[in-house]
Amino acid sequence: MATARKKAESTTEQAGEAKPGLRILKKYPNRRLYDTQTSSYITLADVKRMVLEGVAFEVHDAKTQEDLTRSILLQIILEEETGGVPMFSTASLAQIIRFYGHAMQGVMGGLLERQMQAFADMQQRFTEQTPGMPFTPEAWTGLMGGYAEQSKTLMNQWQEQLKQAGAMFPFGPKK
Repeated sequence: MATARKKAESTTEQAGEAKPGLRILKKYPNRRLYDTQTSSYITLADVKRMVLEGVAFEVHDAKTQEDLTRSILLQIILEEETGGVPMFSTASLAQIIRFYGHAMQGVMGGLLERQMQAFADMQQRFTEQTPGMPFTPEAWTGLMGGYAEQSKTLMNQWQEQLKQAGAMFPFGPKK
């Protein structure tokens, strides 16, 4: 049953039909983005604005219907990183690259996603609990310092549990 549903969803997507509540953007070979909802061409800045507003969307190749959403989001991140104040240090980018192809790649992606959601939830709670208080980058750094230490502690505990599990149940080829 699940296979039939996936096939139907794939056929629907290939036909260019939108999922309910999902805004479809088309990317043309000339690198232009077309918003099917507004029937107009838009820029990456417009897509960034949609992300900031929480608009659900997908970007499809106009010819092949291939989902290009991730590549467009990565383009926006690249623009943000090259202009202004970057969010990622060279060391953190290198560390992310090292996880590609590693056995922990899938785990790392999920972990980063959960950590970012927890961070966003915490930021929202702080903002709700202190209405009207302007938070400067320095204030956020102070508030989040404890969060970072807690995350590091949890990660160290997780690594220790993995080591203990490895000792109890050796993985890999036997010598």
